[in-house]
Amino acid sequence: MNKVIIEAIKQALASAPRNGFMAELHLQSIKYADELGNITAREFCEALDLKPSYGTEFSKMRNLTTRLKAAGLVTERI
Repeated sequence: MNKVIIEAIKQALASAPRNGFMAELHLQSIKYADELGNITAREFCEALDLKPSYGTEFSKMRNLTTRLKAAGLVTERI
C-alpha cells in the first residue's frame, strides 16, 4: 500500500468540513481507486484509522470508478 497516498487521503479527510467528510471519502476513494485496487476494504480502513463500516463506502466507490472512467472521468484531474 502506498504510504504517500494514504497520507494524502488522511489530510484530505482531516481538512474536510464536518458535514463533508463522507463526500470527501467518496472522492478520495474514486481518485485513488486504481492505486488502491489491490487492498481490501478492511486494510483501507485500518490504514486510515477509520471504522470498519467505512469499508463498504470504499468498495462502492472503487467499483463505481470503472463506470465513471468509461463515461469519461479522468481521475488524475480530481
